[in-house]
Amino acid sequence: MRKTSIIKRAIIRHIEQKEGVFLRAVVTRVKEASVRIDGIICGQICAGYLILLGIAPKDTDADAVHLAEKIVHLRIFSDERGKMNRSLAEVNGRVLVVSQFTLFADLKKRRPSFSKAAKPDHASLLYEKFMKQLTERGVHVEHGEFGADMQVFSINDGPVTLIFDTAEV
Repeated sequence: MRKTSIIKRAIIRHIEQKEGVFLRAVVTRVKEASVRIDGIICGQICAGYLILLGIAPKDTDADAVHLAEKIVHLRIFSDERGKMNRSLAEVNGRVLVVSQFTLFADLKKRRPSFSKAAKPDHASLLYEKFMKQLTERGVHVEHGEFGADMQVFSINDGPVTLIFDTAEV
């Protein structure tokens, strides 16, 4: 009985330490996607992933590395039998990354609060780190402009959309 309570306390402590501390990504398999700023395309891909990336204040470089590794090896492209069994590399897929602080919206009130999102100076560094990690793993990366007002266009494939929180994966 004592051992069980020790384990429970350790789990609770781990959850409390990690609570609110994670990169959040919405990954959509797309046939094509693009991002525009002032009507000008600044990033465009054919088949691959559109990734909306949100960053929390306590996120670290290790979180960016971990998330990039998970996404690169994710097998959600169809094989010859129609099963989701192929990774981004296996289909020569590309990635379009768009910063998205609104993924950390607090919706308790009618007007969302974004206080759970990282400040721009911290978030922009991890945004760049995440994209660099994808590139270092052989992925062609296109992106929006951090902090800009952007219009994102996509043709979803499937649709297949997954939500990643590095605290959970």
